[in-house]
Amino acid sequence: MHARSRDAVAALAQSVDASLVELLTCELIEAPSVNPGGTEQAAVDVLAAACRDLDFAVDLHQVAPGRPNLLASAGTGAGPGLLFLGHTDVVPPGPGWTGDPFTARRDGDLIIGRGACDMKGGLAAAVAAMAALSRAADFGITLSGPLTLAATVDEEERNSGSRHLVAQPLPEFAGCIVAEPTELQVVRGCRGASYIDISITGRAAHSGRPSDGVSAIAAAAEVMRVIDDDQAALAAHADPLLGHGTWNVGLIRGGHGIAVVAPDCYLGVDRRLMPGETVDAVAGRLRAAIAAAGITDGGADVDVRPTMELPGFVTAADHPLVTAAAQAVEDCGVPTSVGGWTAACDGGYLSRDLGVPTVVLGPGDLNGQAHQPDESVSLAELVTAARAYVRTAVALLSSP
Repeated sequence: MHARSRDAVAALAQSVDASLVELLTCELIEAPSVNPGGTEQAAVDVLAAACRDLDFAVDLHQVAPGRPNLLASAGTGAGPGLLFLGHTDVVPPGPGWTGDPFTARRDGDLIIGRGACDMKGGLAAAVAAMAALSRAADFGITLSGPLTLAATVDEEERNSGSRHLVAQPLPEFAGCIVAEPTELQVVRGCRGASYIDISITGRAAHSGRPSDGVSAIAAAAEVMRVIDDDQAALAAHADPLLGHGTWNVGLIRGGHGIAVVAPDCYLGVDRRLMPGETVDAVAGRLRAAIAAAGITDGGADVDVRPTMELPGFVTAADHPLVTAAAQAVEDCGVPTSVGGWTAACDGGYLSRDLGVPTVVLGPGDLNGQAHQPDESVSLAELVTAARAYVRTAVALLSSP
C-alpha cells in the first residue's frame, strides 16, 4: 500500500466519532433487553433510530412478538460486503450492583451498566465504524461492497434470532466480524454449545423395601458416570486451537420424598461442541453409551433429547479476513493475537449455514466483566475497536 493510501486509511479510521460511540452505548444500556424477559424491542428501537439518523437502510424482521432482528446497511458497492454481527439481549442483572444496572454510569474511562461489555458497546462501535466507512469516498477510498449490521435477539438463551437470520435471503458477504468482547484479540475459531435434556423414569416404591422399585436417581448417577468417561476420552484428543468438547451437568432434579424410591430424575446438560459436531450426533452417541453400560437393563427408562445447538466454527489462519483484522488492530497501536475461544457465539451459524468466513473481534473483557455486577467497558477500547473495524473493512473491500 502506498504511503498516501495508508495515510487516507489512517485518517478515515481516525474520523470515527467517539461521542457517537459513547452516546449510543449509554442509550442502549438504558434500554433494558433482559433475556429471559420476552423482549428486546426497546434496545432495537434505540439502535434503529441511531442507524436511521446516519442514513443507513434499516429493516426489522420479527422473530417473535417484541423480538425483532435488525439489519442495517450502508454503502453502495456491488460486490460482497462485510457483516458486523451482534446481539441486543443481555442477561439478567442479578445481585451485587452498586447502582441501577440500567442507568449508564461513568468511572473515568469506564462506562458501567448491564450490557456495556456484552455487548451493547460492541454494537455501538460497529455503528460508528459504519458511519465512518460511509464517508470513505471523501478520503479517496472506494469500497467494493456494502457494510451490514445484523443485531439479533435471543443470543443469551436459545439463539432463535440467529437461526431466523440465516434462514432468510441475505446478500453475499466477504466476511463477518462478530463484535463480542475479546479485548481486541482476533478469534478465528470458537467451540459451539448445545443443551441436552435427559429424563430418567424409574418406579416408585417404599424405601423400606427399595428392591420393589427402580431408582431414577441411581440410574442418573450411572448416566453421569458415562458422561464423565466420555469427558476423559474427549480430553485425550485435544485440538491445538480449541481444546476439546466438554460436558457439564448444570441441573439435576428428582425424587418425590426421602422415604420413596425416586420414580423420576432430570439432568440438564451443557455439551460444548467442536467445529463440525452436531448435537444430534452427540446425543446419538450418548444414547448408545447408556445402552452399552446396561443402565436401562434394570427397568429404568432414559430419554435423551437435544434442545439447543449453537455451532462452532474455524476460519483459516491465512484467510484475508483474519490477517486484515489482526493487522488493523496492530495499526491502531494495540498488540493483538490470533487464536481460538472456549466461549461460543452466533457467528457459527454464519460460518456453517452460509459459508461466511468469520472472526470474533470486539471491545471488552468477556471473563472479567460480562454477566457480572457493575459490568463495564473502556470507552477508549470501544473507539479503538471501531477504528479497527474501519481498517479491516478497507483492507477487505477496497477496490484496486
